[in-house]
Amino acid sequence: MTKAPRAALSAAAIAFSAILASCAEPPPPVAVAPPPPAASLSPKLVEQAAAYRYYMDKAAAISPAFVDGQMVAEGLKIGASYEPKQFLQGAMAYGAIVALQDPAFVAGVKQYAANAQQRQQIAYEIMKDPAYVVGLSGSGGAAGLVKAALGADGDRFYQAGKTVKQAAYDVQKQPWSKADIVGRDARLLQAKALGATPVVGDVAQITRLQQAVSGGQSLDVTGAAAAPPFTPLVIRSLSIAALAILGHATDANLETLNAIMVEPNVTSCANMAKLNLYQCLAVAKPHYEDVFCLGQHAMMDTARCVIKAAGQPEPYEPKFVPTVRENASYKPTPVKKPAKKVAKKG
Repeated sequence: MTKAPRAALSAAAIAFSAILASCAEPPPPVAVAPPPPAASLSPKLVEQAAAYRYYMDKAAAISPAFVDGQMVAEGLKIGASYEPKQFLQGAMAYGAIVALQDPAFVAGVKQYAANAQQRQQIAYEIMKDPAYVVGLSGSGGAAGLVKAALGADGDRFYQAGKTVKQAAYDVQKQPWSKADIVGRDARLLQAKALGATPVVGDVAQITRLQQAVSGGQSLDVTGAAAAPPFTPLVIRSLSIAALAILGHATDANLETLNAIMVEPNVTSCANMAKLNLYQCLAVAKPHYEDVFCLGQHAMMDTARCVIKAAGQPEPYEPKFVPTVRENASYKPTPVKKPAKKVAKKG
């Protein structure tokens, strides 16, 4: 008789305990750190990188096989079509995308990206001093890629300019090359206008570079790891790439990014190349002289700026003085014989 009530009480206690358990607060969730942001670069910087690529690819493809003045004029349009400030920023933006192709550099920066506070601190240090990026793991490999990529661009452009400059002497065998240029003042004004107008890259190139930022496509760039010191342009390219990995290279920080992408030496070099081009065009009269202006100043001088900015050895060109056979318009200056001294009579 006594066992049944005890069993009933025991069952009731179990049921009551279950009710209390169901009313209790659930345990707090385990804190999970949010994943680090994916690398991202402001679309405006990607567009500038695409504009740089568009100009370099098109200008380096200028053919030296000129057959008439119209072909020379078209070559000049292409060669003069870059605005120095945009050209420089485009080179840096492209360099940043190249740096993002180095897995060790990406991993080296990403180790600071998991913690929001640390991510902010590293980004602040880079914005304050872009050279801070040199101390991050993997920076030597990324710098090597940037130096190799921009150096190859400059060298290819320089060699193309040399062939065009040589054509200035070769085409003098063709009568059209010695005819005076029609509308000389207009073509100088056009060159200046093109030099002040930003270039627009094509859509396919923009898409390709956007995919390269996110890791969806490789740029197939190669280069040996480099040791500091690096040029300011290489350092700034690395700093923009690091900020992209840290999630601080978006449109929201565009003003800061533009401030980082300022390098007076390269800008001065590009401006000087432009000035030399305009001065050359101002005095050029026959078509073959325009060919020289294109090869030497629009192409070789600009290419030298890119090579120097990448930190690669500048090409050496001995001073070239054409002979009468090589340049029909070249007239050697007659050597004046010194006047004979007449002895004074005592």
